[in-house]
Amino acid sequence: MSADAPGVAPDEVTPRFYEVIHAPVRLRVCGLLAAADEVEFSVVRDALGVSDATLSKHLRVLAEAGFVDVRKAASSSRSDARRLTWLRLTADGRRAFSAHVAELRAIAQGVVG
Repeated sequence: MSADAPGVAPDEVTPRFYEVIHAPVRLRVCGLLAAADEVEFSVVRDALGVSDATLSKHLRVLAEAGFVDVRKAASSSRSDARRLTWLRLTADGRRAFSAHVAELRAIAQGVVG
């Protein structure tokens, strides 16, 4: 994975700390979503080792900030009405995640903004 979120050129990133992203679960969600176009809810849940309720709570915060889109779709592999939940970072979410990672790097290197 590149140092910055896919689709965001490094020279376009101004380091910025985002409190909404910094919570450990939300930071990890953004990291997982930054590596793909779209990821299914259960994949994220299992990768993070959290409950459905915990992940849903954090996704709601990210969605309200405009950083994550949540999409429901019918499962093509099931005959019942069960729908899958797909997650993706929005363009704003990718920019914010890249800026947050850049700010964390600056902090780690002792650069005070």
